[in-house]
Amino acid sequence: MTPTAAPSPTIKAELLAAIPSLRAFAMSLSGNMDRADDLVQETLVKAWTNLGSFTEGTNMSAWLFTILRNLFYSEYRKRRREVADPDGRIAGRLTSTPTQGSHMDFLDFSEALQQLSADQREALILVGASGMSYEEAADICGCAVGTMKSRVNRARNRLAQLLAMGPGEDFGSEPQWQGMLESEANVLPVGD
Repeated sequence: MTPTAAPSPTIKAELLAAIPSLRAFAMSLSGNMDRADDLVQETLVKAWTNLGSFTEGTNMSAWLFTILRNLFYSEYRKRRREVADPDGRIAGRLTSTPTQGSHMDFLDFSEALQQLSADQREALILVGASGMSYEEAADICGCAVGTMKSRVNRARNRLAQLLAMGPGEDFGSEPQWQGMLESEANVLPVGD
């Protein structure tokens, strides 16, 4: 399970630096912390064993995000016939009432984020939270740059609808969910 030649310290550093972003992306895809950690671990194992196919000097993050995305969708295709908690009873018992207003806002944001289509959620996390360019995100998702821009725009508009406060109220000069998106990407701990 080790690469044929010892990787350079630069490659090791790039792998380690990508872990928090990978965890946030995996969490946005799966909606489950344990599954997100498993996806990141599988991604790193697969990347480590295939380091020989990585060209040093190219975009390590894009390569890792592509591996993670492919692993997620491969598993999704295998499990799509499974029905898990269709009435939400189990999930309902696992939630607890938040003690702070900001925590409740964050939960509302997370729930709204999960209501987005997988394409829109993926685009928003890659561009909005991970700081990737539209071009990099389009390469990872295998779509045109215009499509990526459209997905991000639609995702932002849909989040604004889902998080709307009420008639006559607005988010102010900057939508409150903008900071939450960054928090969603950075809130996940790096390791156990």
